[in-house]
Amino acid sequence: MGRLSRRAFALAALSTLAAAGDAGAVPARRPRATTEMRGMWVATVTNRDWPSRTGLPAAQQRAELLAHLDTAARRRLNTVILQVRPTADALWPSSYEPWSQYLTGTQGRDPGWDPLGTAVTEAHARGLELHAWFNPLRVAMHTDPSRLVASHPARRQPDWVVPYGGKLYYNPGLPQVRTFVRDAMLDAVARYPVDAVHFDDYFYPYPVAGQTFDDDEAYDTYGGAFPNRADWRRDNIDRLVRDTATRIQQIRPGTRFGISPFGVWRNASTDPRGSDTRALQSYDDVYADTRKWVRENWIDYICPQLYWHIGNSAADYAKLVPWWAEVARGTGTQLYLGEALYKAGDPAQPARWQDQAELSRHLTLAGAYPEVRGHVYFAAREVAVDAHGAMARVVADHYRQQAAPPR
Repeated sequence: MGRLSRRAFALAALSTLAAAGDAGAVPARRPRATTEMRGMWVATVTNRDWPSRTGLPAAQQRAELLAHLDTAARRRLNTVILQVRPTADALWPSSYEPWSQYLTGTQGRDPGWDPLGTAVTEAHARGLELHAWFNPLRVAMHTDPSRLVASHPARRQPDWVVPYGGKLYYNPGLPQVRTFVRDAMLDAVARYPVDAVHFDDYFYPYPVAGQTFDDDEAYDTYGGAFPNRADWRRDNIDRLVRDTATRIQQIRPGTRFGISPFGVWRNASTDPRGSDTRALQSYDDVYADTRKWVRENWIDYICPQLYWHIGNSAADYAKLVPWWAEVARGTGTQLYLGEALYKAGDPAQPARWQDQAELSRHLTLAGAYPEVRGHVYFAAREVAVDAHGAMARVVADHYRQQAAPPR
């Protein structure tokens, strides 16, 4: 199967969507800001971007990390979003969870250096922001608790864990779980001057046909005040987001909090406030009320993953950009757009992605909306290799000068 993208569930859920559509009109381009988000994700789960494989010597791990930072600077990016807690583990000497297996090949084994501390120092030395990316609830990429290191919290508290879709997850319906994962993540904020805490799109797991996320006992215990399980689940995620935001400012004031959700909140056919799309819905399928978090100013920025081409018949980039701009308008939450660099030139993707200029057109289109304050690219491996030339085209067309990250 090869290396697994963190978008695997989302892509599977969208597998029935139409692959192509007519291109929408592109608005007139406005001058690009000198202050904007220009970011890239560095995924560590399954060694997707870094380290290139497990068990490398510490010096080689460090050299590869610095190479990614150098690439970001060379591409005139200003932010690196580094995945530091891919599966209830840590890329720093955590007080709560074991060292990540993606460093040494053995969960809990000290790699002999401090990846997150190094990343913060070296990113800042290059004029880059370092956002610490956490996956809040995923415990393992398998369903066998015995494969976790003996000291793992999920083994000490097996009642916290739910197997689903071939993976293990913490159950966010348990208040003690939400407290634990919040504290485990923010241990990094207490230790290091990261510029932001970053969540990805995984809250409750993406739906798997024929399977049920077994949270019956938690719902029976804590869900009595809610008319249905879906509302209760959304409240659990709301509490995790809101409480994390509060604790970040208590621990290190000024540190930002951003979330990169699936790009569709709800379809207009489900909710008149939704977008003109026909896709999976984060509100209904992973119980993430992303629109609410923006409108209530719980988070500092939102970066929806708009991983579709202009003209896609089911989820059109050209329709989603103005929808998200309207959501962010008048709020204190900044809007950045997640871009699918990994699709550029992939022969398995629709014809639009074979055009080197597709991503550059995204930035041109988004430039017509002042609420859009920048873009983030998935992911670092493609930013570095850029076999299709799409990233080079973006830099040539839009990033001719350096830009400071928005605050």
